[in-house]
Amino acid sequence: MNYPRFHCPLPLAAGASLVLPEAAARHAGRVLRLRVGDMITLFDGAGGEHDARISALGRSEVVVEVLAHSARERESPLLVTLVQALQSGDKMDLTVQKAVELGVSRIVPVLSRRSVVRLDGERAVRRVEHWRGVAASACEQCGRNRVPEVAELAALERWLAQPPAAGALRLMLAPGAPATLASLPRPAAGERIELLIGAEGGLAPEEMRAAALAGFVAVRLGPRVLRTETASLAALAAMQCLWGDFSEGAGHV
Repeated sequence: MNYPRFHCPLPLAAGASLVLPEAAARHAGRVLRLRVGDMITLFDGAGGEHDARISALGRSEVVVEVLAHSARERESPLLVTLVQALQSGDKMDLTVQKAVELGVSRIVPVLSRRSVVRLDGERAVRRVEHWRGVAASACEQCGRNRVPEVAELAALERWLAQPPAAGALRLMLAPGAPATLASLPRPAAGERIELLIGAEGGLAPEEMRAAALAGFVAVRLGPRVLRTETASLAALAAMQCLWGDFSEGAGHV
């Protein structure tokens, strides 16, 4: 049976009694209107999940009894890092949410030359914390038990200057590029993939040159130019169809 799921970054062990974090308690009590005796699922974000039963409800507090642990996982076999240039408005929230649903393992938000929004200092810290909450909420919805990392915001060119992960397949979307995802060799099991997506207006020419020098291969997704909020999600879905758990034989499509 599928119970309501809550991210609970606390030590979880069968037989323990604990108070849900404030946001989870508010959602359980005020939004879902759960009652004493109702069953829920808890996960700490590091893997696996626990059944739990609500044992007490207060005005702002929900106490639960932690029950059996399950090692169940719903992770993609692809280890994809999405390097996403900062988007305007609510687009970044949408991208983080849907990328998590599509199985991304890490998200690196970067400031590019064409990013409309500029964040620094405390504003940047608050936005990253917000995106981490979006990622955790997306895991609650889609059934993942491992919350993808959302890295600190960094300037794209500074991020590109860092040493890459050993053996990573580095891809960037570019309309008109000669290569497509389907033309690339299938990544080996455990091979890391880094996908770079520009902001509104795409990557600046000098950023594309820097990315190419850093080992990124330009690929295209069909003949049409996709908006930034479409491009990352379309690429992730295509990767899952070609190489991941959407593919033939994976048993899910």
